[in-house]
Amino acid sequence: MGMSHQLWYVAHTRPRCEKKLLQYCGREKLHARLLCYQSVHKYRGKTAVFKKPLFPGYVFLHIPAHKRGVVLQSDHLANLLEIADQDLFVRQMDEVTRALETDLEIRLAPTIGEGMRVKIKNGPLRGIEGWVEKRYGMTTVLLRLDFISQAAAVKLEASDLELI
Repeated sequence: MGMSHQLWYVAHTRPRCEKKLLQYCGREKLHARLLCYQSVHKYRGKTAVFKKPLFPGYVFLHIPAHKRGVVLQSDHLANLLEIADQDLFVRQMDEVTRALETDLEIRLAPTIGEGMRVKIKNGPLRGIEGWVEKRYGMTTVLLRLDFISQAAAVKLEASDLELI
């Protein structure tokens, strides 16, 4: 294996640092990919389109092995994972990229299911714990919150929840 042989790595970033690591790699002339999907939100009658990471917390790097140290020096990195089966990874990356290039709605399938205990990680209810009552498609969750022996239910985005 020569010094210029490129390998794929998975960079596990610090929270909300995917784009910062991507910029860092660009400055260092390292090939990095952040797979994103378009998210449309309506605010007071206006429509805004955002690019959100398909795999939050992960950036994919295609770099020479001797450049790992440059990536490890980044303040935006939590861990750098090696990929054992490079060929399988390339095939899977190509399949996901092809799906993202279509007009189909694609998002990471949430692992949060009915009956699971979760904590709200964003918004005005941040920090509150509850149980998932029902799922509505890929994005919406009906969450049961127990207060003083009474239950209240609220609909939230699955991306605003974390398993506990």
